[in-house]
Amino acid sequence: MNRLLLILLAIALLLGLGAYWLSEPAVDEASIRTTTAVAEAMGSTDTTGYDRADRVIDFSFPDDHGPHPGFQTEWWYLTGNLDGDDGEHYGFKFTIFRSALTPPDSADAEHADPEDWRTNQFYMGHFGMSHIDRAWHLSTERFARGGAGLAGAQAEPFRVWLDDWQIASAEPIDQTPDATPDDSTFPLHLDVSDEEMAIDLTVTPRKPPVFQGDRGLSQKGPGSGNASYYYSYTRLDTEGQIMIEGDTVAVSGQSWMDREWSTSALAEDQEGWDWFSLQFDDGRELMYYQLRNDDGTPSTYSKGILVEEDGSSTLIEREDVELEVTDTWTSTIDNESEYPVAWRMRLPEYDLDFAVESYFPGQEMDVSVRYWEGAVRIDGTSGEAPLSGRGYVELTGYADGASAGPVS
Repeated sequence: MNRLLLILLAIALLLGLGAYWLSEPAVDEASIRTTTAVAEAMGSTDTTGYDRADRVIDFSFPDDHGPHPGFQTEWWYLTGNLDGDDGEHYGFKFTIFRSALTPPDSADAEHADPEDWRTNQFYMGHFGMSHIDRAWHLSTERFARGGAGLAGAQAEPFRVWLDDWQIASAEPIDQTPDATPDDSTFPLHLDVSDEEMAIDLTVTPRKPPVFQGDRGLSQKGPGSGNASYYYSYTRLDTEGQIMIEGDTVAVSGQSWMDREWSTSALAEDQEGWDWFSLQFDDGRELMYYQLRNDDGTPSTYSKGILVEEDGSSTLIEREDVELEVTDTWTSTIDNESEYPVAWRMRLPEYDLDFAVESYFPGQEMDVSVRYWEGAVRIDGTSGEAPLSGRGYVELTGYADGASAGPVS
């Protein structure tokens, strides 16, 4: 997922170059809206001085739930499908991104003070919700410096926040035994609100984390360091309430959490990715991301993981997956950008053959850099047995420009 990483760094640097030493508390979101062309121009962003994901490590919890300021970028990412007590279906996506504007050993970083406005850390949050039955989708974003309490992250007690948006350790509730051994971070409380939508949710893992790629080292391109440290909680029991269109609804369902940090960029011949997080009703999960080359072919660095009901997992290689687009949708924001919104996915070695289809196509994130992130349904077979489920898909690199907001 490094195209978004590159775009985030572009936005972060635009903000940092103009406002790094300013003391005003407000960040004008309109002033930092940009286009993907800026990110493309910054494809050679200097990574000197930053830590790199260049070897397999031993993950340590709860420490690795917290920030990794030696790396350029990281994120805390959650999506979920929820059923309301009103009988309707909802989806949500919430991510907080952290980007470093300067390497950790630079003079700017040494003079940064998290207690005042001077900081080399930049945070951005993306929040989206879908009302599935009404085919309604809304998205929003926020930006803040990682200083003066505006935004930040810590491992113990776990908390990541941006203004009043936050992901934090919650009071313990009934939890699956041994779901997170030696880790008191969970359950988590998600508290996110905007004028038109809000979530107040508690998420509790049903399975231990799975480590993507080679024991958590997820290679995205050629060369040492063009990788990320990446782990996932693929099934989290979720309960709480949401606010949507002025109505508060009690909800429950299943969520997915990704944690990833790195200092890297996509290869020059890669333009984006199609990322699938799928939760089957038989208790298994499948994550698969297909990195796309400029000519539309899938990158050899595409990969995924199949998680069994007992939490054991198997690495999925590019050659294990056959992925065919069966339907597309044209953005209503620019009436030009075309996204795939339905697929047929086959994993012959695992006897899986199923369709993935968006609940409704208009789930585009209308934020500074547009991308598609939406709830999907699954229908197919596992061997001779029927297979169904729900999930989320993220699509990047299809929209050429920024959101319809003002450009400075």
